[in-house]
Amino acid sequence: MNDRRRPGLTAPTVFLALAGVILSLLLPATASATPLSSKRAQLRELQAKLEKVYRKADIAVERYNQAREKLETVKRQIAENRRLLRLAEYNLQVANQQLAARAESIYKTDDVSFVDVIFAARSFDELVTQLDMMTRLGNSDVDTVKSIAAYRQEIRDRRVKLEADREAADKLVAEAAARKDEILAIQARLERMTRGLRADIRRLEAQQAAAAAAAAQRAQQQAPVDVPDPGGPGHPEVVAIAQRYLGVPYVYGGASPSGFDCSGLTMYCYAQIGISLPHGATAQQQMSTPVPISALQPGDLVFFGGPSYSYHVGIYVGGGTMIHAPHTGAVVSYGSISGAWIGGRF
Repeated sequence: MNDRRRPGLTAPTVFLALAGVILSLLLPATASATPLSSKRAQLRELQAKLEKVYRKADIAVERYNQAREKLETVKRQIAENRRLLRLAEYNLQVANQQLAARAESIYKTDDVSFVDVIFAARSFDELVTQLDMMTRLGNSDVDTVKSIAAYRQEIRDRRVKLEADREAADKLVAEAAARKDEILAIQARLERMTRGLRADIRRLEAQQAAAAAAAAQRAQQQAPVDVPDPGGPGHPEVVAIAQRYLGVPYVYGGASPSGFDCSGLTMYCYAQIGISLPHGATAQQQMSTPVPISALQPGDLVFFGGPSYSYHVGIYVGGGTMIHAPHTGAVVSYGSISGAWIGGRF
């Protein structure tokens, strides 16, 4: 039985290749990268590798299922062969008994038709069809017995081949199971690494946001912002637009309904009313007309940070709340504007 394998999926090749992936992801980042950017780069690389492992796992599982199905087919063939062998041995015994009886009959009388006795035997109906049996019958009693004996030997030979097929199928199932288990184990490890990286990113983002907020607060205390109310209604219609995307996941650098970061959400919503904004909270704040927090109107942007740098932005809804894309692992949602340093109007 042929066991055709694709070279790219042999167990040693898969193991060495995927082990190399894991080792490369465990190496420390370059000194020039920040911890957060390094973790994000590792996550992107890991996700790309994990997609390849998913495809290899799908192939390995499918080959395992095919091997099991082949083994079951061989087992059914063996069972059928055993049934046919029992029938052949039974019919051979009957034919031998008939031959002995016929010999005794011929010895006693010469006018009995032996052919009639052969065709009167009802046991042959269980073995093969009448046409097949007619082709096996010779012109004498001895030919009949020889025909059945040859058929029995044919079944025995088939049994030997089927047993060999079963052994080969057992081996194929074992090898496919080993490849499947090995790939799935590597997949599980990569998934654990992915979860760990995501947790590290959330922690670093929280630390970064806390540091920026603290710096902004210090800057605000040192140089209080005093801006006049620019007046005007702003663009309250942006609130309804933003509400359409509640629940959309946060995606670093995202600016579409498949995923947003904070400034990507505000940029996308304002684009729908014909206002083009840059992708960046600081740039958006610098482009807007400043609005004191006490004078915010629905649709205004709310910035967090300080005069030199805004690290977060949301869309003011009213009542001290905003719609924003908070951080990795979160979704577009409502949040408090507590800690915001200024608003912006277009």
